[in-house]
Amino acid sequence: MSTFGKLSINTATIKKASLAEALDISVAAGLKHIGLWRDKVAEVGLETAVELVRASGLQVSSLCRGGFLTAADGAGQAAALADNKAAILEAKALGTTEIVMVVGGLPDFSVSPGAVDGGGAAGAIVDGKDRGGKDLVLARQRVADRLAELVPFALEHGVRLVLEALHPMYAADRAVLSTLGQALDLAAPHPAEAVGVVVDTFHVWWDPSLREQIARAGAEGRIAGYQVCDFNLPIAADALLSRGFMGDGVIDFASIGQWVAEAGYNGVVEVEIFNEDIWNQPYSQVVDTVKERYAELVEPHLG
Repeated sequence: MSTFGKLSINTATIKKASLAEALDISVAAGLKHIGLWRDKVAEVGLETAVELVRASGLQVSSLCRGGFLTAADGAGQAAALADNKAAILEAKALGTTEIVMVVGGLPDFSVSPGAVDGGGAAGAIVDGKDRGGKDLVLARQRVADRLAELVPFALEHGVRLVLEALHPMYAADRAVLSTLGQALDLAAPHPAEAVGVVVDTFHVWWDPSLREQIARAGAEGRIAGYQVCDFNLPIAADALLSRGFMGDGVIDFASIGQWVAEAGYNGVVEVEIFNEDIWNQPYSQVVDTVKERYAELVEPHLG
């Protein structure tokens, strides 16, 4: 396999490109995979998206995102289940077995489930109404409850729910799961083919237990994906946009890559970057930079 045989550009990295443009750019770059966000699918409709992907010859490495499971009210919980079932069906139609789950923040502060990352900060209490308070323990229990309800549907359709631990600074608005260990604990009651985890360097690089938890994830057969980008300093005004090209920030890709490889993961590596400056660059320039940094900093450590 070539140096770039495992590389996948996530559409978030070239956020302003249409689905057709993102597919064409990936093909022109000699890549075999692409990671999709659901907004790009929604822009053209699922049927057209499936046709475009099929015509490109690319394999969809993952679909992002499902999740947002922390609603405290019955209507919110029902809406979350319906949206996640739709996401599972979209993933299956697009030919990927992996749906990335951003589980949601505190009910009072969580971003809208349909919101696209990079579109601004989250709101607080909506319309002055209490959406479930600030009980973090209870919010995590709701995630566990909703996940248990989704697992049979995911198994039925051959799609894995891939839990993503987010950096603790997003615990209030995006994900009450902050460590890989928490994600693995949440996955533990369910079959590995139904619930996995993704190792996203931006979110987990800081974790003092990261090596042990990556090894645990590998031993349990739950590593469903490896996403890479850097953690830039100073942190951007919108912290969501502090991601950068590998090598521009503080992350040790050699160590984390080695740990992922030692854990037995040999799959696709997605590059997912939220960064306003990068979004404003020509798409082909972004992909060229990604390929250069991947070849230099990531691929040599994947075993």
